[in-house]
Amino acid sequence: MRQSFDGLSDTLSSSLADNSVVCLMAPTASGKTALAYELYDTGHYELISVDSALIYRDMNIGTAKPTTAELARYPHHLVDIIDPMQSYSVAEFVNDVARLIDSCHENGKIPLLVGGTMMYYMALLDGLSPVPDSDDSVRTRVAQWRQEEGIYALYRYLGNIDPISHQRLHATDTQRITRAIEVYLQTDITLSDWQRKPKQALAHNPNQQWHTLAVLPDRSWLHERIEQRLDNMWAQGLVAEVVSLLAQYPLTPNLPSMRCVGYRQVLEYLVHIRHPIFGQSHLDERQFEDAFGDLTGFTIKERQQIDKSRWPNKSTKVDREAESLACQQMQNKALYATRQLAKRQYTWLRKLQQLPLSNTGLSAKSPSRQITMSSFDTMAQAHKYLYELSTKANH
Repeated sequence: MRQSFDGLSDTLSSSLADNSVVCLMAPTASGKTALAYELYDTGHYELISVDSALIYRDMNIGTAKPTTAELARYPHHLVDIIDPMQSYSVAEFVNDVARLIDSCHENGKIPLLVGGTMMYYMALLDGLSPVPDSDDSVRTRVAQWRQEEGIYALYRYLGNIDPISHQRLHATDTQRITRAIEVYLQTDITLSDWQRKPKQALAHNPNQQWHTLAVLPDRSWLHERIEQRLDNMWAQGLVAEVVSLLAQYPLTPNLPSMRCVGYRQVLEYLVHIRHPIFGQSHLDERQFEDAFGDLTGFTIKERQQIDKSRWPNKSTKVDREAESLACQQMQNKALYATRQLAKRQYTWLRKLQQLPLSNTGLSAKSPSRQITMSSFDTMAQAHKYLYELSTKANH
C-alpha cells in the first residue's frame, strides 16, 4: 500500500522481514549516497547500485562515483563492472539484481538498491517486455550498415517495418533505432509487437517484500546542489578525465558511456577546440566530427572565435579566447543537461508511484504480494524513516 510519511517508521520497522528488498530512489545530487553509507554502517544492508553510469570503469569524476577508499569501506555491487566501450542492457541489469538479491538474503542482509537510474527501477518494479538480446552477428551487421549509409537510412527502414517505433523515436536516436532494427532482423517480430507482450517484473516475486522510498526534494534546492556538484567536477578535472578515456579506449561518440551527461558535453568541447587527442590512431576522428562538428547552440561571436581557432598558424590570443568561450559553453550545456536529467527523474518517480502495488489478480494460485511505496520531500525524512527501520529490524 502507498503511505504518507507520518507514522511510517513504526509501521515498516515492525513488518520488515528477512526477505525484504529496499529501494532508495531520488534525483541526482540529492544525497542518496550519504544516507546509504549510514544505513550500511548499521550492519543490516548490502548496497546495490542502480546507476547506469557507475557501471563503467575509469569514469569516476563525471559520474560522482564513490572514491576507492569509500568503495573499500562501503562496497557497492554493480560498480566498475564493464569498460566504457562495452554495453550493458536493462535486461542484464535485472538479471544481475535478481542474483544479488538472493545472495544478500543468503548472507542475512537486506539488499538496499540505491541510485538515480529510474528506467532501471521501472524494469524492476513494472517489468520488462520479453525482448530477446541481440545476436552478435546481427549487431555487427546493423552497425556496418549504419557506418556505410548513416543513421537516417536505418530510420527510413524502421518506418517501413515498424511505424509505431518509427513515430516514437527521434531520427537521431542511434542507439534505440539500431536496437529496434536488430530485434526485427533477428526475430522477424517488430520491437513494438514485443513491447505489447506481458511484462515480467522482479518485484512480482511472491517470496520477497519490496519497500520503495521516493524522495522528491525542492527543485530550487536541488538545482543549487547540481551546480555545486558540477563546479566540483570541473575543479577535480573532468575534462582531463575524458581526454584520458579517449587516450585509453577506442571510444566512439555514440557509445552509451559517452552519452552520459557531462561526458557528452566535454566531448563536444574537445571536438570544437580541435583537441590533439583525436589524432590518436585508435580513434575515428570523422565520427566525432559528424557527431559534434556543427556549432549549433553557440552565439555568432562564439562561432567566429572558434572558427578562427581552427585555422593553421592561429595566434595564441585567438586560441585561448576561443577555448575560453567553448569551455564556458560546455559548462552551461552540462548544467542545463543535468537539470533536464533531474526533471526527467522527477517524472519517472511520479510514474513509479502510480504503479499497481499488488498482484492478487494475476493468478488464483499466486500468493498475494504487496509493494510498499513511500514518498518524502527531503532526504532528512527518508533518513529518519530508514535509520529507525534499520535499527529496529530484527535479524
